[in-house]
Amino acid sequence: MDRSSPVPLYYQLSQQLEAAIEQGRLAPGSLLGNEIDLAARLGLSRPTVRQAIQSLVDKGLLVRRRGVGTQVLHSQVRRPLELSSLYDDLEAAGQHPATRVLHHATEPATARVAAALGVPEGSEVLFVERLRLAHGEPMAHLRNHLPVGLIDADPARLEETGLYRLIRAAGITLHSARQTVGARAATPEEGARLAEPEGAPLLTMERTTYDDTGRAVEFGSHVYRASRYSFEFQLLVRP
Repeated sequence: MDRSSPVPLYYQLSQQLEAAIEQGRLAPGSLLGNEIDLAARLGLSRPTVRQAIQSLVDKGLLVRRRGVGTQVLHSQVRRPLELSSLYDDLEAAGQHPATRVLHHATEPATARVAAALGVPEGSEVLFVERLRLAHGEPMAHLRNHLPVGLIDADPARLEETGLYRLIRAAGITLHSARQTVGARAATPEEGARLAEPEGAPLLTMERTTYDDTGRAVEFGSHVYRASRYSFEFQLLVRP
């Protein structure tokens, strides 16, 4: 702790604990010492330690359990806004991704899907609906439409790896995407699927992905648990 810094000590401690959680040095399920022990070990006051812990409880990184103590939860996944897949992002963050395929079938393209993929309305497209999990907990509900015959995307393969990996394995070079990020409250069905209460905040994302020829290869419409997931932006000043 830098006591000469204008940054409050509780904030310095919370940042160090958050970094330890995100880097895996404090594993999910591990227990922190009680506030008195932590304060004595770190040479800080008990209110300072309490405030640092509470800030991480508010972020969903720690939880206080009666009779157990303060326990580490899974860290929130911060996803940079770049052309990557959720599977790869979770794997890179050490989150042990898994996939449950909920639906896999061809269906007529709606006007919205047809416009995104650049195909005639009513033409057959592949619809894939999946639940993405990390450490066995639901993270996102994923809905994707793809041109029929683009890739070999049978349910077994989709449960083993990410969609973008299958697209790349088919020799397709992903080049760019148009994406919209938003937020809304969870419906009862979404809450049950994502282990969140009805009305909990959800992040939404729609993305149309293009290959290096300019062809639309995938249209995705996804929802994410805001308690476990965030999008990270880097903003630059125009010259």
